[in-house]
Amino acid sequence: MHCLLKGNGVPFGMKFGSLKDLKKLDGIPVLVSRDNSKYVKIDDIVTSVREALENWDAVSKQLQDLYQQLNSSSIKNAETVDENLFHSPLPRTFHWVDGSAFVHHIKLVRKARNAPLPDDLYDVPLVYQGGGDTFLAPREGIPLIDESHGLDFESEVGIITDFIPMGTRQESALKHIKLLVIINDVSLRGLIPAELSRGFGFYQSKPSSSFAPFAVTPDELGSAWKEGRVHLPLNTEYNGSFFGNPDAKEMFFNFAKLIEHISYTRNIAAGTIIGSGTVSNEDASRGSSCLAEKRMIEQINEGKIKTPFMKAGDTVKIWMNDLSGKNIFGTIFQTVKMV
Repeated sequence: MHCLLKGNGVPFGMKFGSLKDLKKLDGIPVLVSRDNSKYVKIDDIVTSVREALENWDAVSKQLQDLYQQLNSSSIKNAETVDENLFHSPLPRTFHWVDGSAFVHHIKLVRKARNAPLPDDLYDVPLVYQGGGDTFLAPREGIPLIDESHGLDFESEVGIITDFIPMGTRQESALKHIKLLVIINDVSLRGLIPAELSRGFGFYQSKPSSSFAPFAVTPDELGSAWKEGRVHLPLNTEYNGSFFGNPDAKEMFFNFAKLIEHISYTRNIAAGTIIGSGTVSNEDASRGSSCLAEKRMIEQINEGKIKTPFMKAGDTVKIWMNDLSGKNIFGTIFQTVKMV
């Protein structure tokens, strides 16, 4: 990944966000300072973060220069960040693909619904194509019409790509990763078994997902980005208490393999988001990243499920710190709201 260098040779990446705007479905694109304190609008350069991805080679140098100025406090019109004003980095996109790259998670959730493991579990990634038209904002309530639907959060890491040609192999895939994000992939567990039993896949059981407010170039993670994986814990709190901090480095299939898989028979548009699937570690002390895992562990260890799925008023908080303990992507904080 090529990037502008500071005088001391440290790479300068970029951090993007999108301000909410009732008149602009794609929001107002901004660059956010590395410490998440200031932002500057870039809508005089690109009309959206997606447009930046579509024209990366033409605009990235100008945006990197502006990002360097923002971090050096030399921009007079920089504004103070209030995460409540931000939408997901891409409020909508043409292509949202979620994987299931953590094998431990696959084993647990398949066991939870008495489903067999795929014969090619360790050879072929599992993915589904979700709806990219209406993402939730990071502080927006999670809508629920019926508590029997089994509302669950899923804490994930993800990538956003530029254009990827059909037939891209994993050896050349990493260069197409332009931004990293963290995700709450909302699931309705009570609807999944019946949908999948019909042999066609998720739809009603996978409503709108949300993303932390900031998307960063891989350079921003420094040595924590390697081998096509994020080597950092992903933190989740549920109703104000620790729920899990599994390390995302334990992805069995890395993002290069996921890119190879989804581009096998089609071109992939710029602005495509690819999720890792629920971050999961075999080390039980790290907790979990979704309720389904915790429920299955309770069933295995205690003989019964004690934890219910989400109900009105429940909250979930998801964030990731860098190697020095600083928040990278901002924070997802959502409350379940009956509609």
